[in-house]
Amino acid sequence: MLSNHLQNGIETARFVWSQIPNSEQSEFLDDAVGLSKKSDGSAVESLDYEVIENFAYREEQAQRGKLYVSYLLVVKWFFALVIGIGTGLAAVFINISVENFAGWKFSLTFDIIQKSYVAGFIVYVLINLVLVYSSVIIVTQFAPAAAGSGIPEIKGYLNGVDIHGILLFRTLVGKIFGSIGSVGGGLALGKEGPLVHTGACIASLLGQGGSTKYHLNSRWFQVFKSDRDRRDLVTCGCAAGVAAAFRAPVGGVLFALEEVTSWWRSQLMWRVFFTSAIVAVVVRTAMGWCKSGKCGHFGSGGFIIWDISDGQEDYSFAELLPMAIIGVIGGLLGALFNQLTLYITTWRRNHLHKKGSRVKIVEACLVSLLTSAISFGLPLLRSCSPCPESDPASGVECPRPPGMYGNYVNFYCSKDREYNDLATIFFNTQDDAIRNLFSAKTIHEYSPQSLLTFLVMFYALAVVTFGTAVPAGQFVPGIMIGSTYGRLVGMFVVKFYKKPSIEEGTYALLGAASFLGGSMRMTVSLCVIMVEITNNLKLLPLIMLVLLISKAVGDAFNDGLYEEQARLRGIPLLESRPKYEMRNMTAKEACGSGRVVSFPRVANVSDVISILRSNEHNGFPVIDHTRVGEPLVIGLVLRSHLLVILQSKIDFQHSPLPADPRGGARSIRHDSGEFAKPVSSKGISIDDIHLSSDDLEMYIDLAPFLNPSPYIVPEDISLTKVYNLFRQLGLRHLFVVPRPSRVLGLITRKDLLIEETENMNTLELQSTGVRNQHQNRRLATRNADVEHPLLNGLLVPNQISD
Repeated sequence: MLSNHLQNGIETARFVWSQIPNSEQSEFLDDAVGLSKKSDGSAVESLDYEVIENFAYREEQAQRGKLYVSYLLVVKWFFALVIGIGTGLAAVFINISVENFAGWKFSLTFDIIQKSYVAGFIVYVLINLVLVYSSVIIVTQFAPAAAGSGIPEIKGYLNGVDIHGILLFRTLVGKIFGSIGSVGGGLALGKEGPLVHTGACIASLLGQGGSTKYHLNSRWFQVFKSDRDRRDLVTCGCAAGVAAAFRAPVGGVLFALEEVTSWWRSQLMWRVFFTSAIVAVVVRTAMGWCKSGKCGHFGSGGFIIWDISDGQEDYSFAELLPMAIIGVIGGLLGALFNQLTLYITTWRRNHLHKKGSRVKIVEACLVSLLTSAISFGLPLLRSCSPCPESDPASGVECPRPPGMYGNYVNFYCSKDREYNDLATIFFNTQDDAIRNLFSAKTIHEYSPQSLLTFLVMFYALAVVTFGTAVPAGQFVPGIMIGSTYGRLVGMFVVKFYKKPSIEEGTYALLGAASFLGGSMRMTVSLCVIMVEITNNLKLLPLIMLVLLISKAVGDAFNDGLYEEQARLRGIPLLESRPKYEMRNMTAKEACGSGRVVSFPRVANVSDVISILRSNEHNGFPVIDHTRVGEPLVIGLVLRSHLLVILQSKIDFQHSPLPADPRGGARSIRHDSGEFAKPVSSKGISIDDIHLSSDDLEMYIDLAPFLNPSPYIVPEDISLTKVYNLFRQLGLRHLFVVPRPSRVLGLITRKDLLIEETENMNTLELQSTGVRNQHQNRRLATRNADVEHPLLNGLLVPNQISD
């Protein structure tokens, strides 16, 4: 059966798998990293980023004064402040917990191996197993949507796709505590991707006023109820997550701009920047407080900050060639990583994860056992090296005392003045391992054999671990992989050029940037992040070079990691660039041959119920048949709005005639907030509507509830233009109409500029004065409408400067 699905198309197989429920989970799908399913059968649903200018919205806007607009602005900035503080505190809690669990684990293990390495291995494996088991239990039994990094899902949300369950309170809790267990358990993954998801959850919960299910909500915070406002808050949360993960506030802003958002504006830039700055202040304050020893083992580790300002000061032109080679290697290994993870994740979904949560738990525990055995066992096979001559000014101690993790780890060495170079990067926390690989003034610390062994084994572990049912980020594993082969290249450069100024740690940094660029395909934001976490601005041109090369090489093979994973999860992302084939297609061709399902202006309740049950469309054109001549399309009504009307019943009427025969909108008993769907939830379903036989005979006048001004394109417009319009405006529906027969006017830039008149309470268009000068000509044009039906009110170029 599975082979038949694969033959019919891999996309069909992905959607079929994403819709298979798990008997052991009552609220989410079996796919721990994937999508939940609504009762009407759809796995995902688009978001309404467009402003629905119905009668309720216009009445509400007319009643709002400047004071209320100022109040909304203040609340937006206050929410940005709270998002920054909340995300920063969550990052502090995760980092302190991970560092303490890792510190206790290594201290206890080092104490035991002084007597018996077998007992130390057993304790080390058990501690890792318990931490990973706690993480996978939290994910599978409590918050399935917390698995994975969460960035593909958040990217889909900001692209206009609502994936139910990804922004719930339980997902936030599962992401925080699951990350502590998975990262503290030593798996080949990081906590940076989950922190982005954590920031987005905090922002979303704040925007909806909290969690109603767990009674942690407040009406005072329920100010922004539209998808448009929530999108802005989630964008702030994403930037805050990156700023908290890397202590890179500017990198967080650029990450939100480059990687996750599809729609941006200058007002949002200010709030995102403010949120990231608040995160940086919270994190730095927490680290200063922890320096006094109040945070246990949280000390030099924790937040990623690899200061290599004392590294390589300058570089020669001859070094650009090996640096370019690092970029090529990063592009190749990054593209291979994406492809391998795609194959393995597909195999997991089609074979393992179908069998329920128990298989996911066993799988994660087996991966933990394998990781622990490799990280503990491989250093035992490596002979120790004598410590280099100590430099008191460097502050580096060789070997490290037992129970301390850092450079020059004494592991299974016969002499006191020896260290195990493979244990220095394998039997260590990931942050300290990266710090060791980036370290300057440590030439010949690692042998090529040890680095190559670590590269092969950790690369394989990262591929296998990615896709397990635990919160998992790929930033730190990517940095570790890239820094390893980067340091290898640096060792050959040092040996070939024989210059004392060349630092192996500098090449390790470039390798890390190249692998992330080759895998994730980020450029600007990643470049700034790498500069911020290394505190070395001199390396900026070199980082830019390797990023451009690695991205170009990776793009020749496949898409970025997040795009591949989003496609695998069935998230219909609209990429920034339309496909080339769209140039030769029109909007009419894209519509297909299916008949458009529409409503009359005054619809029978039973007909509405029948249409909603018979199809899954979320938007319906409304046709007015009461006018003389051809039927007129008067707007678009949403399924969610119809469900609210049907559930309330207060707008039912006995007459099949419009409530206002002249076409105007009567006063309605709803505000715009009633039509807002709760964030990341299923909302009202057609199955929730219960009507009597008398109710089914009633009618509804849809005119007050529809959007009277939907976006419209002619039928022969190219699909490329439609794609760009749809994505850049964040649309959900777009009307395709025949070529219009009349032109009511022509708007230029001049018509969109507004200036204040002498009376400060009134505004007028700047082009009004110009129009007054040509009033007679306009009147003549209107009177001649019979002779020139296509030029009704046309503003020609010689009247107004464009």
